[in-house]
Amino acid sequence: MIKHLCKLVWNRKRSSFLMIVEIFFSFLVLFAVVTLGAYYVDNYNQPLGYTYENVWNVGIDMNQTSDDYWSPEQVGTVNQLYLTARSFDEVEAIAGALSVPYDFGGRSSGMEVHGKRIETGVNEVTEDFKEVMGLQLVAGRWFEKADDALNWQPVVINQKFSKELFGDEDPVDKRFEPWSSDNNEIRVIGVVTDFRQGGEYAGLDYYMFERKKLDDPQQRPPRNLLIKVRPGTTAAFEEKLAERLQAVAKDWSFEIQPIVQKRESALKLRLAPVIAAGVVAAFLMIMVGLGLVGVLWQSVTQRTREIGLRRAKGATLQHVYKQILGELFVLTSIGLIIGVIVVVQFPLLDLIGIQTKVFGFGLVISLVLIYALTLAAGLYPSWLATKVQPAEALHYE
Repeated sequence: MIKHLCKLVWNRKRSSFLMIVEIFFSFLVLFAVVTLGAYYVDNYNQPLGYTYENVWNVGIDMNQTSDDYWSPEQVGTVNQLYLTARSFDEVEAIAGALSVPYDFGGRSSGMEVHGKRIETGVNEVTEDFKEVMGLQLVAGRWFEKADDALNWQPVVINQKFSKELFGDEDPVDKRFEPWSSDNNEIRVIGVVTDFRQGGEYAGLDYYMFERKKLDDPQQRPPRNLLIKVRPGTTAAFEEKLAERLQAVAKDWSFEIQPIVQKRESALKLRLAPVIAAGVVAAFLMIMVGLGLVGVLWQSVTQRTREIGLRRAKGATLQHVYKQILGELFVLTSIGLIIGVIVVVQFPLLDLIGIQTKVFGFGLVISLVLIYALTLAAGLYPSWLATKVQPAEALHYE
């Protein structure tokens, strides 16, 4: 039966080719959208690595063209801002940080591990960052004031980075040298659970924390102050805090925002391209479905003689129905086979960084949806074919 259907498709290869191309590109678009959606859902269900409730961010703008240059006076002013914010009764803990959760981008550092070049996110934080953000240590310790006496740089890394650098070995007190570091020696003093700065939809990346000293004029002052406020703190505290900070640094600007609000904005920005791509894919699927209905309808009309003769020779309505749907199944399968051959090259060549289960889910769901679409598109033309009577074939004799 399949061999016969393949012959019928081959005999109409010109029109069949166009349908195969249409199905092929529709599959690629649908696969991209479904896989991206599955990737976001999988990320959302993974641990975040920190808590954001009751945490506010104070973004510091020194009103200068570049953050790569600073003066000892600016370092002293940031330290004074830190002390001022900490003095409020509404504040439980406060920390300085280069980047904050739900930020896009940030500092990164490159290094070579096992002959492979990798990039890790880097954040410069003060000692209280762990308390403010609720980080969980799984090995070693966090930064402390006594680290001032060290003649090497301590760092804390996340679990994924530890696994990549040292495998199953204990990472504490291990050394490594990122390319971008000016230090001769860097040691790991602790490991935290996997940390995703970009939020729930962001993938899990390598991450490293460096210690920031607020009173060191040689170190860049933090761009942000993360404040853990007491439960029940109202929005009125924002105005009071802003006034006190502005009194310390009159020429600077401040943006005070609860991390909860920052999270909502970040999630919307990440979802926007997925929603847009989903709308485009939906319209494409509708157009493909209507196109298939039109092509099959025309095909049935042009094959009235063939179908009538088959009926005259004893073919049942079910046989005719299966023939039309079977030809469509063969066309769809050819287009999808070509599409699958193309998309499986991405993980094989390591061109996309997604898990195998996410890739497999996107592939299976895309195949099911394309087959369901073509089946739905073929139902009405197939039903029309069953209405062709054997006597109608005599009109062509």
